[in-house]
Amino acid sequence: MDIQRGKGNGRVVVITGGTSGVGRATAVRFATDGCKVGLLARGPDGLEAAAKDVEAHGGVAHPVQTDVADPEQVEAAAEAVEGRFGPVDVWINNAMTSVFSPFDRMRADEFRRVTEVTYLGAVHGTMSALQRMKPRGHGVIVQVGSALAFRSIPLQSAYCGAKHALHGFTESLRTELLHDRSNIRVVEVHMPALNTPQFDRCLSRMPRKSQPVPPIYQPEVAAEAITWAADHCRREVWVGATTTATILASRLAPGILDHYLARTGYGSQQTDGPAEESPGNLWSPLTGDPGAHGRFDGRAHSRSLQFGMARHRGSVLIGIAAATAAGLTARRR
Repeated sequence: MDIQRGKGNGRVVVITGGTSGVGRATAVRFATDGCKVGLLARGPDGLEAAAKDVEAHGGVAHPVQTDVADPEQVEAAAEAVEGRFGPVDVWINNAMTSVFSPFDRMRADEFRRVTEVTYLGAVHGTMSALQRMKPRGHGVIVQVGSALAFRSIPLQSAYCGAKHALHGFTESLRTELLHDRSNIRVVEVHMPALNTPQFDRCLSRMPRKSQPVPPIYQPEVAAEAITWAADHCRREVWVGATTTATILASRLAPGILDHYLARTGYGSQQTDGPAEESPGNLWSPLTGDPGAHGRFDGRAHSRSLQFGMARHRGSVLIGIAAATAAGLTARRR
């Protein structure tokens, strides 16, 4: 079902983590529909550049320097966006950070910080969005999830835990909105490995450079899924064949997957090049404009066949049924 109310042409969208990676690509995608985009992030350089990107693609931007780990800053940012643009139609919780490290080498404050940004940041964003949407009786909240919300991998225990928590929180919230017969929709969009700048900006203790576990997709694939999810009545959207395979394998054979990841999970998250010294962006933003893409353009897929099929699942199911019926008829002849 297509949600037509407020689609494009002045719709107000808020994106946390809107200056980098998925958030940046999503901001541009909404801008091409003529949306008004509130950009929430910590780094002033990225905010300025992302705002220019939005304006260049036909949207209107309002950047607000915000640390989503602080609920007061999130609430102030929501007030600022609505003061500029009016009521928020779509709120996208995308802000994240991670530490690439074995768990026993992490400090407690680092683990807490990843949780506060990646999980509680989404909780804070949802609180501010609901405070405005519930009295109006409409709105969409998009939680940017991950295949790692269902199947954790080594070296990212804090991030995986945060995405698991976000999934559990969202399921609880969804049942409450159903109980209240609310028209507010909450949708999760679960992502595959993406070519974003996080692999050069997040804190890492690995001996070699970080990388997403192949196959890798461009952030525009994620942006397409998020904008589509905002306009369609889906509970969850899985993006990428690897996301689908990972979630299903974790449900069917979790023990086998544990052993597989124990063997492959360290090497698949590192390149051959030695790691470079970097403070990471865990505690404060790095300077410069991060942009949407990481350093894996040559290896990243610009399309997802699986997502294309998921968008048209009714037609796909009809096609499968027709092919099955034709096959049965042919056998009987």
